Amino acid sequence: MSGSYIHHKWLEIQKEMYGGQPRELQKLSDTRWACRYFACRNMMNRLPAVLCVLEDIAEERSGDRSVEARGLLAQIDLPFIGLLTTFCKVLGDTKLLSDMLQSPSLDLARAVELIEALQDTFKNYREESFCDELWRDILNTAQKCNISIENVEKRQRKTSSRLQGSVVTSTVGGHRSDQDDKDGFRKNIFYPILDSVIGELQKRFSKPNCNIMRGVQALHPNSNSFLQESPFFSFAEIYESDLDDLKHELHQAKRILERKRKEGMQSLTSILEFTVFLEPFKEVFHELFRLCKIAIAIPVSTASCERSFSTLKLIKNHLRTTMSDERLSDLGVHSVESRRAKSLDMDEFIRLFGSQHKNRRIQLF
Repeated sequence: MSGSYIHHKWLEIQKEMYGGQPRELQKLSDTRWACRYFACRNMMNRLPAVLCVLEDIAEERSGDRSVEARGLLAQIDLPFIGLLTTFCKVLGDTKLLSDMLQSPSLDLARAVELIEALQDTFKNYREESFCDELWRDILNTAQKCNISIENVEKRQRKTSSRLQGSVVTSTVGGHRSDQDDKDGFRKNIFYPILDSVIGELQKRFSKPNCNIMRGVQALHPNSNSFLQESPFFSFAEIYESDLDDLKHELHQAKRILERKRKEGMQSLTSILEFTVFLEPFKEVFHELFRLCKIAIAIPVSTASCERSFSTLKLIKNHLRTTMSDERLSDLGVHSVESRRAKSLDMDEFIRLFGSQHKNRRIQLF
């Protein structure tokens, strides 16, 4: 749909069939799962229009373009709609968790609750009643798109005579007709997808990982579980801390925080500020300070890396191709940390630079 001729036809057919603002079909992304959901959603909502465009192109007999359109039409059948409907449902549910984990104001304890709820939801999807409802949605979509929903007569499979006396669990070739009925869809498409998603959730968010997330959140001053023993001790056990000493340290840390607040100290707003607050007492609060440093280093995301690549395009343009790597790295750090860079006193930097290079021809001050 990206070509100029086809794209114009795509927009015109959408206006005729739906009216209003037309939608674009998005390309799949290997890194952003939210883009995959939007791509499946737009494809599902505009599937009749996609079929109409492909049929018009196939009837034009315009060489390779028509051949490719007929090939795509042959692939859009009942199993395709089953896959599309399944992924719209599954990816739509996981998008909520993905958005929450990428939120700047992320609450790790609530994220764990959402993870557990999502796992329970996917396990409930294995019930036969949900599969029946999903299959009805697939059939309704197929009828709207004028796609045949009749079961293909299955050919009797024959096992090779060389394999007599052996147990054959699966064959090399895929039998697409096994996916054209409800039972085949449930066993060959829906259940494998659910099992894969559930397995990945259990792998990425195992019980130790969830305990770490709760423990990190217990070190956040704005959290409801700030310095509570139950989530924090589970986190401390993973890193082999002395729980007896840690219990006394938590008690004394709470008393010091209360005393400092009464003296007019501003409330702490992040784990980093809490770690800086404990640094003068790091010899006394040895275990607590060590766990704070671990909590700062663990929840590292790729946001800084992505901002660095975005900044690189702005800094190193076609007029600055001869810039050295060291200067490019320094300018990138200044651009990424622009808020902190703007708060610096540039006059002080100029005085320091001028005092170290007194033989300059141009006096800076």
